[in-house]
Amino acid sequence: MTAVARSVSPAYQADEERHSRERKKRNLADNLVSLRFLLPLLAVYIVIILIPFFQSLVFSFTDYGGYDFALAKFVGLANYRMIFQDQTLLAGLGFTLVYTVLTTAFTTVLALPLAVILNRQFFGRNFARSLFFFLSVPSMVVLGLVWQYIFSPLGNGAVNMVLGKMGIDPVPWLSDSKLACFCIIFIAVWAQTGWHATLYLAYLQAVPADLYEQASVDGASGFQQFVHITLPQMVPAISVSVFMLLTGGLKVYDLPFALTGGGPGNATYTVTQSIIVTGIGSGRYGVGSALGVLFFICCLLLVALQQLLSRLFEKRLS
Repeated sequence: MTAVARSVSPAYQADEERHSRERKKRNLADNLVSLRFLLPLLAVYIVIILIPFFQSLVFSFTDYGGYDFALAKFVGLANYRMIFQDQTLLAGLGFTLVYTVLTTAFTTVLALPLAVILNRQFFGRNFARSLFFFLSVPSMVVLGLVWQYIFSPLGNGAVNMVLGKMGIDPVPWLSDSKLACFCIIFIAVWAQTGWHATLYLAYLQAVPADLYEQASVDGASGFQQFVHITLPQMVPAISVSVFMLLTGGLKVYDLPFALTGGGPGNATYTVTQSIIVTGIGSGRYGVGSALGVLFFICCLLLVALQQLLSRLFEKRLS
């Protein structure tokens, strides 16, 4: 028996090596075919993303004014030092980070339970789903203009009119720094919760109902089912939702600009508005490019932290 195995082994090994080489050739051919389809997308990515980024990186070390780059002078880290000395630019960076973190946290905390409720059977469920989703349909500029009337610090504002009938003096909603920040974050959460609840709802549809039925038979409460069944099943959806909220929050511009124009003072100034005003409005492309590079680094760090926390959260629930 051993002699037969030894005589067959070299032939079998040669056959396996031949099959392995054929598989590698097929995989290489498949990869080349896939690469041909990806080349147009890669070209668009290089032209639209990589080349402008490296141009901005080069501009950030010069005093380029937007006209003739040949006349630009190398200034080293002067533009970056200017950013950390300019209180307006720092205010824009600070508010953008605060806005991003708070809107991501509050939207996630509200959207997930809302999706669980909308997933249940009740009268008017389809109407409720459509209603919450509709809140995210209008653009942020339109919402900013509408809420500008609602939160007007004057006595004829919608909220202040209601408060006036209750005997309360008008509240300076958009003329106070802290209240203006609160209003912008509140509107952003109000507008985005329904859309992200719909995203969670789509994932909830894929959770097997047998898991909940078995948990009910075992005597698990609704909260226990949410913690031990719903949350672990929703980790991929949470990762996608949080990533979208972070990226959307970091590049926010339309809502604060339409609602307050960046005021009062610089309380609701954003990085995107700072880049546009500094780089394009005043012609300081070097400073604007340096701000864009710093903002890009902050985005990378924040998204990397989100990915790390998502993996830790997934391991803990699994």
